[in-house]
Amino acid sequence: MVRMRAVDAHLHLWDPEILEYDWLEGPLLRSFGPEELDAALAGIPDAPGFVFVQAECAPAQSIAEVDWVASLASHVGVRGIVARAPLEDHAETDLHLAAYAERPLVVGVRRLLQSEPGGFAARPGFRASAQAVASAGLTFDACVRAHQLPDVIALADAVPDLTIVLDHLGKPAVGSAEAAAPAAGTPWASALAALAERPNVVCKLSGLPAESQGEWSAAQLRPFLDVALEAFGPPRLLFGGDWPVSGPYDRWLDTVSAWARDRIGSADGVLAANAERVYRLD
Repeated sequence: MVRMRAVDAHLHLWDPEILEYDWLEGPLLRSFGPEELDAALAGIPDAPGFVFVQAECAPAQSIAEVDWVASLASHVGVRGIVARAPLEDHAETDLHLAAYAERPLVVGVRRLLQSEPGGFAARPGFRASAQAVASAGLTFDACVRAHQLPDVIALADAVPDLTIVLDHLGKPAVGSAEAAAPAAGTPWASALAALAERPNVVCKLSGLPAESQGEWSAAQLRPFLDVALEAFGPPRLLFGGDWPVSGPYDRWLDTVSAWARDRIGSADGVLAANAERVYRLD
């Protein structure tokens, strides 16, 4: 493991005994808190700082989730929080933004779009809420699947002063270590390039291990990082661990850092400085 400075722009934590998560199942249906994170980071010489991204607890508990994570921040190294906000409801969004303004760790918001119908983010209430997010000086994390990238393009055009952080490269199909899916020349790559033409959008290098069909390899996933690099350029790429959904943690960190050194010559921007700038971390 090479020593490196890292700010992980995509960490999840949850505890089903504290908050409610109706989506958890299988091996994820248990607590993933500070002790489990410490175990995942064992062997990493320099523990990263983190941006916590909302873990889709019950919507009514969104503010409580922020308070719970803030209570763990000094132990875990959380430097910023991307909180849930109900952007489809402008009045409720205003109430959440008022609450988050009193919580200095909140640096952005997210409303999951990956399971919503096409055009969900184009509704007038959603766009009004997105403008309010921008006016509050917060970012918006867009978590979509590859076929929804045009919706993110439309949102970026409609609210040009909103900084949009694309989670997980838009969740392309990556295949498996044995039968990797193509990256360049695909509809996903074309849509990603079109999205990158919007200067208010950046891309998070996260989530690809979770999209793999079974065990993953660096050789399988590096072509997708290459497509993102060609589209966005080094200053608009952020490392995200997506723990505990993606893993093993050290393998993904090593994969992205080695790729960045090979392709860019330095890993500091992708691994740390870009996240600090985009999320305005103190």
